[in-house]
Amino acid sequence: MSEVVDERELEEHEEPEEEREALSPERAARRAAALRLVRQWGDPVLTTQGLKVERFDDDLREQVARMERIMEDAIGLGLAAPQVGILQRLFIYRMGPDAPLSVVANPELEFASKEEETFEEGCLSIPGVVVEVERPVHVRVRGQDLEGEDILIEASGLEARVIQHESDHTNGVLMLDRTSRDQRKQALRTLREQAA
Repeated sequence: MSEVVDERELEEHEEPEEEREALSPERAARRAAALRLVRQWGDPVLTTQGLKVERFDDDLREQVARMERIMEDAIGLGLAAPQVGILQRLFIYRMGPDAPLSVVANPELEFASKEEETFEEGCLSIPGVVVEVERPVHVRVRGQDLEGEDILIEASGLEARVIQHESDHTNGVLMLDRTSRDQRKQALRTLREQAA
């Protein structure tokens, strides 16, 4: 997935930056291997709208289990199917190490508050880039769970931000599409430098 940086809530949900920099060699190797499985900026699948999930079967459960392993190893809060090359409207996220995995298929944003906040976001598909993104603070999203049952998620703060970020992925929208022109230009410059 995507990494979301919210300095107020980061310590509760994700490893602090100092711990990331000091990953054990084994953890760093697992993260690098997981990131190789995540589609990177420039891959056309990331800017293509996913298709509706129609079948809720063992294949989908296996796909979600694989996505969960990749997300955990990559140290992300969420991961969308297009990020692993699957054009489906499906994403997963976990709001803390002991929190249950949330699976959302066919997400539809039903409500977004007028109140918005700007925070830095990162993305597993755009490594090394962090940009400020303004998003609604509260959202309500309809979708389906892993069994195909209808679900309704009401979320605020960091969870709302993660849901919006991952929902964007299922629609072919990246965080670079949601940031200011100047930050996008800086991010593209950083990506070109990384590629050189």
